[in-house]
Amino acid sequence: MTLTKRVPHGNAILGRLPKKEYQRLLTLMEETPLELGKTIYRAGDLINDVYFPNSGIVSLLAGEVERATLEVGLIGREGMVGLPVFMGVGTSRNHAVVQGAGIALKMKAATFRKECSNGNPFARVIGRYTHSLLTQVTQSAVCNQFHSIEARLARWLLMTHDRMIVDEFTLTQEFLSHMLGVRREAVSRSASELQKRNLIRYSRGTLKILDRQGLEATSCGCYETVRDEPNLA
Repeated sequence: MTLTKRVPHGNAILGRLPKKEYQRLLTLMEETPLELGKTIYRAGDLINDVYFPNSGIVSLLAGEVERATLEVGLIGREGMVGLPVFMGVGTSRNHAVVQGAGIALKMKAATFRKECSNGNPFARVIGRYTHSLLTQVTQSAVCNQFHSIEARLARWLLMTHDRMIVDEFTLTQEFLSHMLGVRREAVSRSASELQKRNLIRYSRGTLKILDRQGLEATSCGCYETVRDEPNLA
């Protein structure tokens, strides 16, 4: 069965399904807001629902239960939150926190598990996305180990820009420090450097992308590796 192209302003996984399958699955979901800063689940929590963002971003964070300090994955409208359920795991190993406000379609985990059990187009598209997210997690580990804070910040901003589809979004230094696993002072220095080069404008928790090509030149090759991964794009 031929999959359709992604809908321009909706979830990519759902948008690639045959129309009838897409419409049927919509009856099993409910629309829910993704509120900035909201924790969807913590490490060790039972995953009761899975989410398909139409807009906004959710970060997967690894670290201590009360002090998650490092981002290992970034999920926007290209993917889903709650992927462990697809792989037969009922609990989360990471924190999932809303980094950019938006809207998602929510499905009960038990329903999702049932819908993915018969090798239908839904399950095949989820499988392709699983590979994409694993590539991102692996590359993030490489990036955090070997590349400068400035290059990592540029990579992270590019990935956020890709998913938010807007040039301006809300980001605090505290949140950025969690994303990059460094102190706020280091984030401030790197952000200031990018701002001096007119790549971004950052003030009072609001960041605007001014020069995307300049950010791409500043970023490490990890961004291209994740961006060019054959998935749902």
